[in-house]
Amino acid sequence: MSNSPLTPSTPVAIPEGLRRQLEDFRKRLWRIKLAESVAAGFIGLLFSYLLVFGLDRIWQTPAVVRLVILIAGTSMFAGFAPYWMHRWIWKHRRENQLARLISRRYPGLGDRLLGVIELQHQQASNDSLSPRLREAAMEAVAVETGRRSLIQALPPSRHRIWSLAAVLLLAASATVMTLAPRAGVNALKRWLMPLSDTERYTFTKLDNPPAHLAVPFGEAFDIRLKLASTSEQRPDTAIARYGAQPEITTKLEKESYSFTFPGQQARGTVIFRIGDLRHQISVEPVQRPTTERIIATITPPEYLQQTTREEEYNTGVITAVSGSTVAIKLETNRPLVVAKYGPTRPLLPLDSTENPLAETPQHEPLFGDLTILQLIATTPPLPVTDTSYEIPFQWTDEFGLAGDSEFLLRIDGQKDAAPAVYLQGVERQNVMLPEETLDFEVLAEDDFGLMKTGIEWVGEFTKPTDEAPAKGEMTIGQGAPTVRRILEKVAFSPAAVGITPQKIMLRAFAEDYLPGRGRSYSEPILIYVLTRDEHVQLLKNRFERSITEFEDIARNELEQLDENERLERLEGEELQQEENRKRIDAQEQKEAENTRRMEELTKQMEELLKDAVRNGEVDKETLKKMAESLKSMQELSKEDMPKVQEKLGDAQQPSNTPEKTDEYMKEAVEEQKKVVEKMQEAIEKANDANSRFEAGTFVNRLKKAASEQNGIANSLIEAFSRLLGAKPGNLDPADNRKITEAAGQQSNTASDVRWIQEDLGHYFARTKNEIFREVYDAMRESRIDVALDEIRGLLTENHSYLATENSKKWADQLNEWAAKLDGELKKDDPGGGGGGGGSPSPEDEDFEFMLRVMQMIQQQQDLRARTRALEQFRRSGSLESK
Repeated sequence: MSNSPLTPSTPVAIPEGLRRQLEDFRKRLWRIKLAESVAAGFIGLLFSYLLVFGLDRIWQTPAVVRLVILIAGTSMFAGFAPYWMHRWIWKHRRENQLARLISRRYPGLGDRLLGVIELQHQQASNDSLSPRLREAAMEAVAVETGRRSLIQALPPSRHRIWSLAAVLLLAASATVMTLAPRAGVNALKRWLMPLSDTERYTFTKLDNPPAHLAVPFGEAFDIRLKLASTSEQRPDTAIARYGAQPEITTKLEKESYSFTFPGQQARGTVIFRIGDLRHQISVEPVQRPTTERIIATITPPEYLQQTTREEEYNTGVITAVSGSTVAIKLETNRPLVVAKYGPTRPLLPLDSTENPLAETPQHEPLFGDLTILQLIATTPPLPVTDTSYEIPFQWTDEFGLAGDSEFLLRIDGQKDAAPAVYLQGVERQNVMLPEETLDFEVLAEDDFGLMKTGIEWVGEFTKPTDEAPAKGEMTIGQGAPTVRRILEKVAFSPAAVGITPQKIMLRAFAEDYLPGRGRSYSEPILIYVLTRDEHVQLLKNRFERSITEFEDIARNELEQLDENERLERLEGEELQQEENRKRIDAQEQKEAENTRRMEELTKQMEELLKDAVRNGEVDKETLKKMAESLKSMQELSKEDMPKVQEKLGDAQQPSNTPEKTDEYMKEAVEEQKKVVEKMQEAIEKANDANSRFEAGTFVNRLKKAASEQNGIANSLIEAFSRLLGAKPGNLDPADNRKITEAAGQQSNTASDVRWIQEDLGHYFARTKNEIFREVYDAMRESRIDVALDEIRGLLTENHSYLATENSKKWADQLNEWAAKLDGELKKDDPGGGGGGGGSPSPEDEDFEFMLRVMQMIQQQQDLRARTRALEQFRRSGSLESK
């Protein structure tokens, strides 16, 4: 057989029935997916619009959010719909593409369909691929396909659900447009043009709500929001929240919502929710506008012939002479917009003596606007009258904040006030001997002129006596109508004006030119003019305190010596170590402090010795020991103790060699040992002097008790004619008071004598001095304490004659005991001429001479001071003793 060339096969079309089935399947697929894409596009558009509408009902939807919503919504048309149509329409336009889709539902049938579709276009020779066989195969597949519904092979269909959703969204949009056309159109604009400045439409509208508000710093504040007349809704309640603070709910009242917020100190934002309205206000706490300065321009009345003056006030009270005018300038911390004053309110004058319940004086109210120039607001000239009045001020600043609603200024009309007078440079209480002089200053001031100033005094005896208490006055300064201030120095000596020991109340006075006005007085001072016996007791107490202080200084010095000796034991290299340098420095500082205390104590002792010499009742041996102790103290404070401090300072010099440091430390210890030894010697002398002082005070105390008994007797003798034979209930009140005072003094004297007796016993137990034992035994045997109490009983029953006789008797006995002690003490005094028979030593003669010189100097100083006081009295020409 011969080979023949291949001939191409003839294409065979698929059966008509199968072709129509595939065509119907494609149309159905395209129709469904086209409907789905259109529905999805509308869903995206309508949902995004309704989302913007809904969000706008809740809050002010930001432009960025609206832009994202618009892009997401339109992407369903611009993105999803084309993608959906490409996937299901463009990619399923050919028969083989449809066969593959069918194979998802019917895998076998789909594969056969795909084979048939490929077979109809297969190219081969007629010998290898018979057209008849192809047709038979296609027919078989067509028959099998005809027995099935290809509609079931369609992918899941959502076009009905999506269409229904689109219809519902369209209906919702139509409903929005129908029921709320303004809100719907507004939302449509904001949806289509998200970046535009179209305001959100709300059913609730406010009438010009603020966006920024300044509130008082730290104070509770109110915000009131009013509904606009065009508001479609009027919610019953509104909610506000300041930052993260709790919400505040309020109700609608008179078309407004009022909120009260607590005081704030930091900036914040208040968010309000009223229906669908969301409004926020930026709140800035600001201090209220306040006055920085208050300046008053005062124009005095013409008769004063004074120029206009400006004064700054910070007290809120402006005082001016009645008849003046006052213009008030308020300098504020921020510019003001509005400022007013008044209406003024009258007040009672400050110096009014009228009944406080009396009616308010007549006053014509003043009010008006202030002239504002930048930070200064000024009132017109306001009159100053005898009636004081208050001026309320109101102002509002550039932030709309009002000033202090309680801000008031007071204008007081000043009459010619009484002068003021003071005593300066003097303690409120003073103790002195009659011949001493008290120096001080008198200061007198007046608003319009002083006539004169001076001092006056009134005495009072602290125990019964027949003497009259002192009373007198002295002019020390003459004034003039133009003199408003007088300052004069005063030297007051009791002896110069004949004042004996007693308590004096002294005060200064001043007079001005107002007719009928009395004197103005200063605060009084008390002057206790002492007897020499009382003065000695006072000196003894001061001396004991000084000795106690001296002993404390000595203890400190001894402790410092212990520490310095510890340092002395160290080698030079060890002393130069930082730790030991600090120890040496601390020792130097302590030594400096001890030296300072010693200097102060030395000054006290110097004054004490001067007062003891002035007194004249202190025996010379006591004075000598005091002087020796004082001399040691002077040497310690000025020479010995500074040497120790100097050596300690030298020991810590950085330039020292170890040997030099060690040498300085040893020298410091040696010097300090001398200091401690001298201190002990000085303390022994001081204690010896104090012992003699104490012994001497028994004499003075006995004399004082005797003087008091004589004073009681003398006070009764003067009133014998009225007292004798009278019953206590029938006595004149003045005499009854005198008897009561005498009984009280008698009780005090009896108590003092008991203490003297007890102290005598203790003193003898310490000193074993026989004279003190003798006096002590005599007092016990005499039972003087019981006798003095009996005198008090006699006084109470007004047995004045017996009380007087017994008082004199015991006064003589007390003086006898005092003389006995005094005589024995003078025997022990080497310079006292007590009958010792021996010649005084040169040292005693030297001290005797020095003591006489000191007494002469002191007497000369006292005489000079009294002369100065008398000269002052003479110049004043107005000394008057009463």
